Amino acid sequence: MELMEVFAVVVEQQSLNKASQLLNLSQPALSRKIMRLEEDLGVELFKRKGKRLELTRAGEVCYEFALEQKRLEHKLQRALQAFKTDTQQASLIVGASLTTLQSTLPDLLTLFTKEFPTIDIKAVTGKTHEIVSLVKERKVDIGLVASKIDDAHLNCLPLFDDHLCLVLPRIHPLSGQHALDIADLQDLPMILFSRGTWYRILMDELFQRNAVHPDVKMEIDSFEAIIRLVSTCQTATLLPQSYLRRNLIEDNELTVRHIPALQQTKRTTSLLYTEEAVLQPATKRFVEQAVLHYRADPAGPFVQL
Repeated sequence: MELMEVFAVVVEQQSLNKASQLLNLSQPALSRKIMRLEEDLGVELFKRKGKRLELTRAGEVCYEFALEQKRLEHKLQRALQAFKTDTQQASLIVGASLTTLQSTLPDLLTLFTKEFPTIDIKAVTGKTHEIVSLVKERKVDIGLVASKIDDAHLNCLPLFDDHLCLVLPRIHPLSGQHALDIADLQDLPMILFSRGTWYRILMDELFQRNAVHPDVKMEIDSFEAIIRLVSTCQTATLLPQSYLRRNLIEDNELTVRHIPALQQTKRTTSLLYTEEAVLQPATKRFVEQAVLHYRADPAGPFVQL
């Protein structure tokens, strides 16, 4: 490879003297390298006419190969460059509550892996208090929860606010009603998130505060399952705005309705990390990527009411 590079320089300079200066070699040493290459290849590369060098046909073929070799070497170096950075063999463990796993984490992981493909990512799920503990114990590098956490041992970085929304099938009787109120949820057949979760606690507090008692037909811990069942069972549900992508609503023939009282169910989705964890390049870059994403487009693909 070295001899081919030397040969290419001689061809381009059209002079052993100029090439030797460029390569920082003595002219006799350069001549020996060219002779060695000719011996290795078994062909004559130059015709020497006085002080001039003229390529033979074999030399022209060899020069084309040398250029191609140089292009391939540059391509290889570019391909390997990502592995020479501090992200080499880096890994990141993200802890996410179930709600953020379904609503927020997929978008962030898609963006992050596209920008930093060499970083391996592992996701761990749990309830919010479990994710808080995992972050504090350094069992995960960063946490993603639908809550603001006040803890002296953690940094809590708010990403965005959202609230619960009423989701109905398009042909539901309430879908065409001009204005809806929280009282419209009284005895309304609904599928809700499982008890004990943050969003279900918000719902129950909302119902108690407004003395409303919906007819809860099912309790499920999967947003996706709720969406499908609402459509097929012709029931209603309450889901966080951060989960309600436009394509999800359209594909399942649903509609999202505004109820003023639901504004009181505002939740803040946040990143959690320790000071030590954010010193790691992978964690720091994940935090930076999340902040850039939500500052550039706070609404994202969420359904706007």
